[in-house]
Amino acid sequence: MSTARKLKVMASVSNSLSFKHGLSLWCPQSPSLHRIRHSSAKNFQRRGFVVAYSSFANENREFVIVGGGNAAGYAARTFVEHGMADGRLCIVSKEAYAPYERPALTKGYLFPLDKKPARLPGFHTCVGSGGERQTPEWYKEKGIEMIYQDPVTSIDIEKQTLITNSGKLLKYGSLIVATGCTASRFPDKIGGYLPGVHYIRDVADADALISSLEKAKKVVVVGGGYIGMEVAAAAVGWKLDTTIIFPENHLLQRLFTPSLAQRYEQLYQQNGVKFVKGASIKNLEAGSDGRVAAVKLEDGSTIDADTIVIGIGAKPTVSPFERVGLNSSVGGIQVDGQFRTSMPGIFAIGDVAAFPLKMYDRIARVEHVDHARRSAQHCVTALLSAQTHTYDYLPYFYSRVFEYEGSPRKVWWQFFGDNVGETIEIGNFDPKIATFWIDSGKLKGVLVESGSPEEFQLLPTLARSQPFVDKAKLQQASSVEEALEIARAALPVEAAV
Repeated sequence: MSTARKLKVMASVSNSLSFKHGLSLWCPQSPSLHRIRHSSAKNFQRRGFVVAYSSFANENREFVIVGGGNAAGYAARTFVEHGMADGRLCIVSKEAYAPYERPALTKGYLFPLDKKPARLPGFHTCVGSGGERQTPEWYKEKGIEMIYQDPVTSIDIEKQTLITNSGKLLKYGSLIVATGCTASRFPDKIGGYLPGVHYIRDVADADALISSLEKAKKVVVVGGGYIGMEVAAAAVGWKLDTTIIFPENHLLQRLFTPSLAQRYEQLYQQNGVKFVKGASIKNLEAGSDGRVAAVKLEDGSTIDADTIVIGIGAKPTVSPFERVGLNSSVGGIQVDGQFRTSMPGIFAIGDVAAFPLKMYDRIARVEHVDHARRSAQHCVTALLSAQTHTYDYLPYFYSRVFEYEGSPRKVWWQFFGDNVGETIEIGNFDPKIATFWIDSGKLKGVLVESGSPEEFQLLPTLARSQPFVDKAKLQQASSVEEALEIARAALPVEAAV
């Protein structure tokens, strides 16, 4: 490595930060962000030594990524683009597969077997964003060391070493934590681990669910969020008796308005899905064969089920990296706008990172594939180059369901921005509908169902620009197309598209 390159890499790993606790993405309050403080020259020299002399001939690795999900795959691509992967990069994963586009697991992967379900290697990263399919062979060709099914179990920050489950010792120069999340589970004492109870986080989980669906008659989905909605839609494709149970008053309560949720609930009901809202689960009951047989609610009623899917959220996988510095408010590992943690040379990206959401002036942790991709690219580019600008993420969420062959109605919505303020809903859901969030006269967020490519392309521009809109005029729009045109006309000249 040249002297200039050594200095650049050493400088990139020498920074630390100090953050106060922030608030989650979905909370409108906005604590001020705090400035970074830089580490001493002593740390600069110590951290740079290992980076400059790392080698795969022994336990030393110049760059190590812990985690094998979306963020790891996009980070690997960015290392390759900078010419810094070959013989320098190691990825340590608990999974048996090279990084893949995880959203497929609750969408195309669950399609019935006669309706062309998604399967690997078809959805390895980075095909989800139109990039190259990074198969295991791709990593070999690029000189990237892949360690499969061997998660990291401990870290010695002072010695810059990791130990995996198999006892493998790895020394790192720069470490990127991309461990993502783990599915929240029901306790064993209420039946959370009974045969026939499923959680979805990886390919093995999805394969186990498919095996159950092949034999199932009655499916209960617990949770009215993304996972619940997507799994229930898949179960409809299998022509199974399907019930969704959740404690809230309507679907996807953290984003959908009651009116918008009602539209989607009616669509699901038209497809035979039943809803049990506002319900609390007491326990899952086993049958005589030991498999799950029913859900017992707190009101004493029971719902028969031979397959149950729990989709009640996820928790950031911070172990064994707790000493790196956690955020007690939104969870995860605290980082700055370039994904540097409080420990020099250690970074965190994707679902596990609690980062400054610049445009809303608060700390957030985002569990979404778009953020996983973008945070990985931003972090690695900052690490390997002179890039110093702060990550400026625009919150984005979407879902696609009922997209299998033969489905009478395919659903695809996109949301950009912040769901704060009052709402205006335009359209009648046949198939389009749009919801606008307006706060103090500014357009803060927008959701569109079944938009055209051009309409979807407009949404991030609207959400980022936050134009002042004429609410009365918007409310009088006779169609989604007219409403979007009114919003477009409100854009400042430099942002208009």
